[in-house]
Amino acid sequence: MSIFKTIVIVALFSASTVALAADDEAALEKLSLFTSQTIKVNAVVEAIDHETRVVTLRKPDGEMVTFTASDEARNLGQVEVGDIVNAEYVQSISIKVMADDGRGPGSGELGIIERTAEGEMPGAAIIEAQFETAVVEAIDLEANTFKLRYEDGTIEEYTARDPDNLRRSEVGDLVVITIAESVAISVEQGPAQ
Repeated sequence: MSIFKTIVIVALFSASTVALAADDEAALEKLSLFTSQTIKVNAVVEAIDHETRVVTLRKPDGEMVTFTASDEARNLGQVEVGDIVNAEYVQSISIKVMADDGRGPGSGELGIIERTAEGEMPGAAIIEAQFETAVVEAIDLEANTFKLRYEDGTIEEYTARDPDNLRRSEVGDLVVITIAESVAISVEQGPAQ
């Protein structure tokens, strides 16, 4: 099973749900889940060899990290000792169960990379997103299981961690999963010395 499918199943049917009231239509809506995580890191350039492209950074906790910047790192010549490297990583997962509108199962991905212009301080933004749509093939409330059919025709059975989520779904529904990751890196001049 792919890591993508594993993430999907864990997130899809382990999400906590509101208590369902028999006459509360809003509580019977299809499952929709979104979660996001952001990590920000700042580091100071401690050493840089422009010829070999070896850079040493000092993180706020004092840890030193040394790496060789790839040729894709444009404008490395602008970077000096004392400059500040800012990095932000964001990962988000969205899962939505909805009535099938005739699309059926599918998958796709998208990637975008943008770098700063020549002569500017180095920087880049990278965004990658994957999506997969599966069809609910079967729901067994007594056994607390469900089956999903993927684009390649495979059908896999899973056990729901929260049975209420099964009650909010129907055979034939689409399960649309999107996983997106983005990284933004920028370098700014350090304080004047």
